[in-house]
Amino acid sequence: MTSSVWVEAVGAAAATLTTVSFVPQAWLTWRTRDVSGISVGMYSAFALGVALWLLYGVLIGSWPIIVANVITLTLALAILVMRLRYGGQPPPSVSVEPKR
Repeated sequence: MTSSVWVEAVGAAAATLTTVSFVPQAWLTWRTRDVSGISVGMYSAFALGVALWLLYGVLIGSWPIIVANVITLTLALAILVMRLRYGGQPPPSVSVEPKR
């Protein structure tokens, strides 16, 4: 393999792993509607960072960066939207009555 193929393979592997790592959080948040541990500030900053990585990928024409960041941005924004939508409500499985 040439060095450029190795570089692209490393980029593709990194992009795949960092993107796939968001799927469990997005799925769990969607399924449980529990957003109590989600920080609006962190996810806002993260989504902006991912959007900038996406722009960077477009500017340099790197498909691994573009594809990974489109998917990651979609998942991060979905989690952020769920946090904003469900943030004021207790998750469905949590009782709001005090224990006696």
